Amino acid sequence: MDFSGQIKNLFKPVERPHPPTAELSVKTGLCNQAKDFQWLETNVPCRKACPAGTDIPAYLTAIAEADFDKAYRINLIDNVFPAVLGRVCSRPCESACRHGYEGLGDSVAICFSKRSAADFQGSEPVLLEAWFPDTGKKVAVIGSGVAGLTAARQLKLMGHAVTVFEKHATPGGMLNQGIPEFRLPRSIIDREIAQITGLGIKIQCNTAIGTDQPFLQLLEDFDAIVMAAGTLKPNLLNIPGHELPGIRHGLDFLLDVNENGAAEIGKNVIVIGGGFTAMDCARTAQRLGANTAQWDLKVLYRRSKEVMRVTPGELEELDAEGVPLECHATPIAYLENEGKLTGMRFRKTGSHEEFEVPADTVLLATGQFPDHAWEGETTDFQSLEQYRKIFAAGDYASGASSLIDAIGHAKEIAEQVDQFLTGEKRIQKSVQVENAQDIGRTEAMDRIPRQHMPALPVAERSLLGEVETGYDEKSAAQEAERCYRCHYKFEIDQDKCIRCDWCLKAKPRPECILMLKSIEHDDEGRAVSWESTDYVRDMNLIWINQDECIRCGACLKACPVDAISLQKVSLITEAR
Repeated sequence: MDFSGQIKNLFKPVERPHPPTAELSVKTGLCNQAKDFQWLETNVPCRKACPAGTDIPAYLTAIAEADFDKAYRINLIDNVFPAVLGRVCSRPCESACRHGYEGLGDSVAICFSKRSAADFQGSEPVLLEAWFPDTGKKVAVIGSGVAGLTAARQLKLMGHAVTVFEKHATPGGMLNQGIPEFRLPRSIIDREIAQITGLGIKIQCNTAIGTDQPFLQLLEDFDAIVMAAGTLKPNLLNIPGHELPGIRHGLDFLLDVNENGAAEIGKNVIVIGGGFTAMDCARTAQRLGANTAQWDLKVLYRRSKEVMRVTPGELEELDAEGVPLECHATPIAYLENEGKLTGMRFRKTGSHEEFEVPADTVLLATGQFPDHAWEGETTDFQSLEQYRKIFAAGDYASGASSLIDAIGHAKEIAEQVDQFLTGEKRIQKSVQVENAQDIGRTEAMDRIPRQHMPALPVAERSLLGEVETGYDEKSAAQEAERCYRCHYKFEIDQDKCIRCDWCLKAKPRPECILMLKSIEHDDEGRAVSWESTDYVRDMNLIWINQDECIRCGACLKACPVDAISLQKVSLITEAR
């Protein structure tokens, strides 16, 4: 079975004469011109926004057709952790979704749909087939978080032997150590890691590089090294009183709870920060202290609520669970009495007004950095060749980011490592163009509201029970039906068009079909500007503005001379 975006055999791009006004460089087949890639980036904004390049329209179509196995596999090819990311992704795709454009309603629940593909697919592990035969090369990956495991899987599919070194007792990095179980069940993590190790990747746990395993020995034993150790060095507030007991970094707190099932906290707890870690700390602390008499918890953040880097819906859940949030609060000092933490002093951001909040526990969700301490022995490389062996992936390379960013970056690094090991670029991308008869949507699908994610009642929430319970199959299909399927292209053949106005009368959006005086292209055939007109006498062509097109098909049905075509356009990753 063929899936868009899956590694395929390389075919020579089909070159055919095509009018300069054409959207793509070929009518059908494979192409790789600048205008071809630009069309996909402009017209499939969700995929462009996804750092992992997941073929979102393809898997949403599969879900709408109740083919969850196919949808999961499409996800797995690019995303690596579909079930995990279906729960904890930062969802950059949803803010880019065309369905969320002004006047079109709410964006498609892409993340929840990804989860449904995992929830309803078969129970057997899905193991991808290798793209290349064994190369005889060996790669060491340091760290078994999403970046390390992504790089490991990609490199294994490229034919290299991979060993992952993890200092903790279990693989998964922040998936196990940082994210609470009520957001991400551990069985979900275990299953998707098993799909990676099932390819023949070895994970060596309880092995800290620099102590249990010398780094220089890795340089001797492996042909390349990918450093994906994440960001574990805490960013602590250097303000008066910072050495008082009762102050700890949020990741340390979450690790304690995730590994031991509990952590010691006081009766007055404040969380400092406005990101993913802050939300996880607050909601975890709430569960640890909810039944304690005279217990108080509060989150304070120095900026506004609008710029908080949290998962959509997270603030609403924080409020539902009874945790207050105060913004525009900059910490300036810890308060103490006889050497004990009693609170914090804050300044209203942008003013001189100060206030105090009582606290005997402070959880700092104020960021973290890569810890390079264990790299001390690497400063004296024996040769330039040793230095060239080393690559950095994910947060270790870029600083703390999101899981999906780490996956996307690790995929890029894996290709760089492969090119270093083989001396050639073996992975290529092309655009595939196929004629289509129908996109499988109806006008009624545009009116389907975004499906609400079911969740446990607040009174039933605990440290372990997953809060969001997931769509049922019917809701999953209905939500996926909302997708416009932007990878389909409606285009007017300017040689066939008789310049009537039937498509203009049928268009649902003011700017989706335009009368143009002219259209300008750059040297690579990409449309860069156009001059529109409201008068038929000044019109030289009728043109579909692809970015405003919602793929309703009204123009195709209205055209009296069959001048409008429908094609499916896909990004294809090829192995050669």
